[in-house]
Amino acid sequence: MVVSNGADLPETMQAIGFDAPGGPDVLRTMTAPLPRLRPDDVLIRVAYAGVNRPDCLQRAGAYPPPPGASPLLGLEVSGEIVAVGTEVPREMIGQYVAALTPGGGYAEYCAAHWQHCLPVPEGMMLSEAAAIPETLFTVWHNLFERGLARDGESVLIHGGTSGIGTMAIMLGKAFGLQVIVTCGDTAKCAAATRIGADLAINYREQDFVEAVLAHTEGKGVNVVLDMVSGDYVARNMRCLAEDGRHVTIAVLGGAKADLNMAVVMMKRLTLTGSTLRPRTDSFKAALADEIADNAWPLFCDGELSPVMDMTFPLADAAAAHARMENGDHIGKIVLEVAGQ
Repeated sequence: MVVSNGADLPETMQAIGFDAPGGPDVLRTMTAPLPRLRPDDVLIRVAYAGVNRPDCLQRAGAYPPPPGASPLLGLEVSGEIVAVGTEVPREMIGQYVAALTPGGGYAEYCAAHWQHCLPVPEGMMLSEAAAIPETLFTVWHNLFERGLARDGESVLIHGGTSGIGTMAIMLGKAFGLQVIVTCGDTAKCAAATRIGADLAINYREQDFVEAVLAHTEGKGVNVVLDMVSGDYVARNMRCLAEDGRHVTIAVLGGAKADLNMAVVMMKRLTLTGSTLRPRTDSFKAALADEIADNAWPLFCDGELSPVMDMTFPLADAAAAHARMENGDHIGKIVLEVAGQ
C-alpha cells in the first residue's frame, strides 16, 4: 500500500455496524479495523456516504454482502484517495472521487476498486458526488444496456421519486426518452414532474395501466424499469408496446409473478433484469468507462445533478434508514462522515 505524502494512517476507524439483523435501531457506532487494500484498490477518506435500499435490506438480514466484500453497509462514497494498492496509478493519491463500492461506505475510510471511481470535478459538492454512483451505474446498465432504451422511445419507471427513480427520470430526458413514472401521492407526482417526468401517475388513485395506455394512445411504452415485481409484472406487460422490454431491478413487492407467456410471444416481449453488487470487478470497470464517456460529463458540467433529500450525520444512520423505509424521501439520502 502506498500512502499519501508518507502520512500515517490509523489502524482503526469509526463505522456503523450492527450485532444482529433487525430494524433501523440495531445500527450503532463501532470501532472497526482500517480496510486492507487489494493490489487494485484505493483507500478513500470518506466525506459522505450514500444510503440505498440494499443497505436497509442487508441490515434486516435479507441481502448478505457478496464473498470478499466488506460486511459494513454502504455502496457509494465520495472523498479523498489517501492510499493506493500496488497496481494503482500513484497519481490517484490526493484525488477526490465518487466511488461505487461492494460495501464499507458507512465508515471513516472505505476501500474501492480504482476503476470504479469517477473524478469529482471542481464545483461539484461532495455530498452530491456521494449520491450518484449506485443509482447512476444501476440505471445506466438496466435502462440503456439491458433495456436498450434509445432516443425517441418511452419508459415507465416505478418509484419515480426514489433515488433510482429520480436518476432514471433525469437520464431518460437527457437521452431523449418520453418518461412516465408512478408515485404514491400528489406531492411526489408534482416533484417527479418538476424533475422532468412527462407524466406522473398517482398509483393510489389511478390504475397505472389505464393511465399509461391513455397517454400513449394505446401503444404502450417501449421499456418498463421495475423495482416492485410481484403482481406488478403482469400489469407492466399490459403497459408494454410490441417488442417492449421489461427490466427488473428489485423485488420489493415479491419475487414471484404469475405471467401469461402467450402475451410475451404475441407482443415479442423481452423480460430481463440484473443485480449490480455481485458482478465482477471487470464488468463494473467496463460499465464505469461507458458512464465516464457518456453520462458523467452531464454531471461534471452541471447539466444534471442528483435530487437530494436529507443529510444525516454518520452516527444518525438509524434515522436515515428509518426515513428511507418510511417512504417519505424524495431523491437521495446521504450520511455526512467528514463533509467538506
